[in-house]
Amino acid sequence: MHRMTQTAALYAALAGVLALGGCGKHEAATPVTPPAKTHTARAATAAAPPARNRTVLSPAAAASAADPAAATSAPFAIARLSLGHAVDASHRISESANSFTADEKTLYASVATTGRSSEVSLTAQWHYLEGRGRLISEISQSIATDGPAVTTFQLHNPDLWPEGRYRVDISIDGKPATGQDFEITKSR
Repeated sequence: MHRMTQTAALYAALAGVLALGGCGKHEAATPVTPPAKTHTARAATAAAPPARNRTVLSPAAAASAADPAAATSAPFAIARLSLGHAVDASHRISESANSFTADEKTLYASVATTGRSSEVSLTAQWHYLEGRGRLISEISQSIATDGPAVTTFQLHNPDLWPEGRYRVDISIDGKPATGQDFEITKSR
């Protein structure tokens, strides 16, 4: 009975608090304020909103977009999926992690891609594996690129994360491409 109460409370908490930001495509990287990692810095996080889900073209991709002859004909593909605590100005993970604490508010997934696409949809699905693989969030972004790009997804929870195993899966146009397991541990 106690386990059923915990599970019901967990699902209610996850359903009520998870939110993902909108997406945007930018030709040049914009500065990003990484999320606060302690309770004392919450005011700074509230004053400066966290990074949004976005795609940023690399300098090479921006140059090839300006000069179509320079564009490669390589097919669009995922080069790397990284998870972490924060992203840098180029929207790459600046602090990699496969383990997070229950009191961290925002988790980041950075997807580095190569190749060319006039329009492709990248989707991140976040699952809570302790809840029988329950889907807790899904967001898609349409991107067009003529070379390397980085797309960042974020998962935000203003409350404590339930401890346990999680997974993020990335798909291209609805077809599974890559994924990564991670865990949430007790707050320090």
